[in-house]
Amino acid sequence: MLGKIVTVIIDRPMGSAHPQYPALIYPVNYGYIPGTMAADGEPEDAYVLGLDHPVFQFTGRVIAEIHRENDVEDKWVVAPEGAAFTARQIRDAVDFQEQYFNSTVRLL
Repeated sequence: MLGKIVTVIIDRPMGSAHPQYPALIYPVNYGYIPGTMAADGEPEDAYVLGLDHPVFQFTGRVIAEIHRENDVEDKWVVAPEGAAFTARQIRDAVDFQEQYFNSTVRLL
């Protein structure tokens, strides 16, 4: 999937609260990719980086995969065409959620 262009349906836009943990506010847009299947039986989830405002749908390139050692599913990272992020920048952007998992970032 790394390098592929995908469309993410954003169900947790930037600035929104987690539905089960309202103190957890999403600093990035987060959603899922229709037509895909993750290990949990649901569509693949994705963080969208490189935007400074909430959106409800986004088409971009999969630039990284976050592999969770202690979970059944991984997360994809999608960004605008031509955007580049280091593993550290990605980790910093998604740490609000990934801090609860033992995960590694695999870049394109």
